[in-house]
Amino acid sequence: MTTVQFSKKQVRDSFNKAAHRYDQFAIVQQEVCQRLLERLDYIKVTPQTILDIGAGTGQGTQGLALMYPDATIIALDMAEQMLVQNRLKLTDSSNLIKKVKDLFKKESKQQFVCADAEQLPFSDASMDMIFSSLTIQWCTDLNTLFSEFRRVLKPGGLLMFTTLGMATLKELKASWTEVSNKQHVNYFTDMHEIGDALYNAQVENPVMDNETIVLNYSSVKQIMRELKAVGANNHNQAREHALTGKDRLQALVKTYEQFRTEAGLPVTYEILYGHAWNPQTPMQETQSGMTSISLAQLKSNLHG
Repeated sequence: MTTVQFSKKQVRDSFNKAAHRYDQFAIVQQEVCQRLLERLDYIKVTPQTILDIGAGTGQGTQGLALMYPDATIIALDMAEQMLVQNRLKLTDSSNLIKKVKDLFKKESKQQFVCADAEQLPFSDASMDMIFSSLTIQWCTDLNTLFSEFRRVLKPGGLLMFTTLGMATLKELKASWTEVSNKQHVNYFTDMHEIGDALYNAQVENPVMDNETIVLNYSSVKQIMRELKAVGANNHNQAREHALTGKDRLQALVKTYEQFRTEAGLPVTYEILYGHAWNPQTPMQETQSGMTSISLAQLKSNLHG
């Protein structure tokens, strides 16, 4: 399995800088989060404690609060400024008195935690549901991540998530490849790698599917500006560290034009959806400490 090496600090800094204007440009992120919320309509659960991982500015947190008004919802993000925006959305700005009371209300159903998804600061078996939309792509090790998910989920708990697949930004990646030998586009994982991590975590009934969303822009400049505005900068260690020169940018613009259609310059997003259940039984380990699951069970889950 590929282990992606990001600088977590750089990712956090990018999203902190983007937080105040994130909602103006996060078209795909908002659409995908809404589609993930809609999938919950078909799953009959009544969670009491929900962990929204990568909660960002709060679309998922708000949606979950409406769907499960009696649940405690914990919004977690490693960018503290995203949580500031999230919290503002969950308060009534038209009523200052109510706003102040809500912020200090001990029995509040919403909580805010700034932390890393791969090192969750929660006790074992403490969550009924984990909800995570377009966050996994910013994590460095899938096995560690899904082991943490399983650890904090209660027996029978539900995991719902989305992430970005390998076809994401394929036009931009192909264009950069023709003008530079450095990595200018983030690495996005293959659906099979996500599946492997789910199987290694020994979750039950994992289901994954994907879909493609294509946005069209008038110029490469607009594309680059909006990617930066949502914090989706290139964070790979193999990226180009020097400033990109004018000649190289002009070459990129020229190369990207090969993809232009009547609708404009396309930007592809491959969206991976997944859900699974936490088993009632603890994870099993082999004598070497490696997790073990039968090939027959894997095939049954994959094709079932």
